[in-house]
Amino acid sequence: MVHSIPWQKLHKNFTMIKIKPHTIVVTGGLGFIGSRFIKHVYDNTPHNIINVDKHTYAADHDRIPLRVRSDVDRYRYLEADICNNITEYPGIHQADYVINFAAESHVDNSIENGEPFMKTNVMGVYNLLEQFKDAPNLRRFVQISTDEVYGDMKDYKGDPYATESFPLKPSSYYSASKASAELLVQSAARTFGIPYLITRSCNNFGPGQDAEKLLPKIAQCITEGSPVPIYGDGTQVREWMFVDENVEIIYGLMMTAPEGNVYNIGTGCSYSNNEVVGLISKALDKEVKYEYVKDRLGHDRRYALDSSKLHKRILRMHNPMTLRRYLDDTYSKGITEAHIS
Repeated sequence: MVHSIPWQKLHKNFTMIKIKPHTIVVTGGLGFIGSRFIKHVYDNTPHNIINVDKHTYAADHDRIPLRVRSDVDRYRYLEADICNNITEYPGIHQADYVINFAAESHVDNSIENGEPFMKTNVMGVYNLLEQFKDAPNLRRFVQISTDEVYGDMKDYKGDPYATESFPLKPSSYYSASKASAELLVQSAARTFGIPYLITRSCNNFGPGQDAEKLLPKIAQCITEGSPVPIYGDGTQVREWMFVDENVEIIYGLMMTAPEGNVYNIGTGCSYSNNEVVGLISKALDKEVKYEYVKDRLGHDRRYALDSSKLHKRILRMHNPMTLRRYLDDTYSKGITEAHIS
């Protein structure tokens, strides 16, 4: 099984090295992954953070620890939409790094109404690129993407693992919008010289995840004793990764990887949806009632990342947080504990 090691653990003396504080603009920093990225940067580096988030239903200030929110010297918050001009806010256009976590991300919602996905995930990225194409201090523009841009690995013979050079074959408006954003970033690099990096991560789990996502939704159903709705036959396979390990790797790549690169971030640790339900049921020590429902339109059967390019830069981790261990350690304490950040 292939795993990734957090960058600071690879560079164990990093926190002892005197480095110049930089300004990092984090868009979507009140979301699940963006907030954990901010926490990691604040706790492990001297950098200053400007958090830009339009505070939608999926955003929550409580995801940012109080010690961070209270530090007016290192943390600032701007409530704004990336589709609007954010560089008028003091310090943003002078930022050293811009990392874009802002996105509409729920696939089911994209099927019901794709317009918000096109607006935020495509036009929002275009707008950011336009605003930062002449930024004087920009070292990296990091676009956070997804393994979903590759589409269904079951469409290929031999159940392959997608490398970064694999064709993009998105199956939903969500994944198509993320693939479109990647192409915009790459074209802006070619035309305007924007120094970019793109990361494609697998499914994340960890504290503070929104209630509409798969793991919290399953746990809530099991806790309440209500049936767990499962699309199709439940054999869809996904890779899972602990969110804090993901953001450590993203930070490490942002600071050390050469510009103009794309990196898969996966674990090789995969579960079917049926297996995930079983793991949560076991962790909560409660019986589960399965309710198989009509499959989602265009539902991909299998995602699988080849992360060997990443491992050439970052060593493998000996004891990563697996989904099974996280659920056993956290959900066994009760569903409320699982969502404390």
